[in-house]
Amino acid sequence: MELFPDRTKTKDPITPPSAPLAWRMRPEDFSEYFGQSHVLGPGKLLRRAIEADRVSSLILYGPPGCGKTALAHLIARYSRAIFTDLNAVTAGISDIRQVIANARKTKAATGQKTLVLIDEIHRFNKVQQSALLPDVEQGYITLVGASTQNPFFSIIPALSSRSQIIELKPLQPEELLGLLNRAIQDKNRGYGNYALEVEEAAKQHLIKTTEGDARKLLNAFEIGVSTTPPNEAGLIHFDRTVAEESIQKKGVVYENKDDHYDVISAFIKSIRGSDPDAAIYWMAKMIYAGEDPLFIARRLIISAAEDIGNADPDALGIAVAAHRAIEAIGMPEGRIPLAEAVTYLAAAPKSNAAYLAIDAALNEISAGRTMPVPQHLKDAHYKGAKQLERGLDYIYPHDFPGHFIPQDYLPEKRAYYHPSDQGKEQDIAERMRLWQTIKEAAKDKSLQKKKP
Repeated sequence: MELFPDRTKTKDPITPPSAPLAWRMRPEDFSEYFGQSHVLGPGKLLRRAIEADRVSSLILYGPPGCGKTALAHLIARYSRAIFTDLNAVTAGISDIRQVIANARKTKAATGQKTLVLIDEIHRFNKVQQSALLPDVEQGYITLVGASTQNPFFSIIPALSSRSQIIELKPLQPEELLGLLNRAIQDKNRGYGNYALEVEEAAKQHLIKTTEGDARKLLNAFEIGVSTTPPNEAGLIHFDRTVAEESIQKKGVVYENKDDHYDVISAFIKSIRGSDPDAAIYWMAKMIYAGEDPLFIARRLIISAAEDIGNADPDALGIAVAAHRAIEAIGMPEGRIPLAEAVTYLAAAPKSNAAYLAIDAALNEISAGRTMPVPQHLKDAHYKGAKQLERGLDYIYPHDFPGHFIPQDYLPEKRAYYHPSDQGKEQDIAERMRLWQTIKEAAKDKSLQKKKP
């Protein structure tokens, strides 16, 4: 008896009627596969490779229920390779070695490759992932890894570079509807033989609340059908109420490392884009998903300085105050000062001039273009400074009208800070233009004095 039997004759074991609906409804060909048209549409490279049995090692990356495992099994059905699967949650290094040993024996005896599906591959540690490398590279196995986490964070570079990274997306509402209708109509694997009536409102509720997750959709539908007693006419009536009971609470898809980065990115970009409603929504999603509120507050401090700056200097103080408020009162009350800060920042005038100024200066210094401190600006508060001519000819601005007097503060002329015309920074720009006018006038007078 073979440990990993050849499934080229029967690609998958016969699915028992007791198996969950989501498992029973796995597609047997592309006509039954919903979603991912960006990589599996007619004529797309990946689909052509699957149909021609020319698939190289793949990492399928996407959120739960988007069809990663279903696609892996579909690849197996089109392949002449021997198929086996592992789950990284339960498999150890000994299981990997056993699969590799069988793959090498098969290749030597028959010339056949082995197609290995590793579900949750991101859960393998570096040693386990590294154990796959030689056989992937030498062609003994074709790896199909399925991961809910971004492979560029969770898969070692040596393995990801030897695999094609395919990002799968949550199913669109029309795709979920097609899958649900197939489950309703299919007489062999679905409920086509049932006396079942499903209201359109119930379908739409399931589709909306499962957020592109096909497995969650089918699981909720199965629960509703199996727990709803037929009426006097023997008909199972699946209405909106049944749908709501089946799905219960709407969950937030916020499980992975890249979800964390994607949501905070959308949050900051919404503030920068002056959309308080969007910013509040993304913050609500983070709070609901259990994000550390102090992390959110820290990001607000950065946003206040980076995106608002001197257009509204009060924004930074408000962001810092929100951070302190969270430390003082915690959650859930802390959501209120957070909301106050977020809406203020999103609605504030925007300028990144200060941010650009410091980066411009840092870039110049890092490129090696450094300037010495002029003699008149050097520290003169020590014995002997006068002898070294430190601070000589320095002019004290507060002794002059407007607390300003033309004076050079750099040995060479530079302009790093370019204030915008937004908010209070417009006033700053006006003052800087006035100072420049005074400087130019003083320069003209100086030149006139030097004329013979």
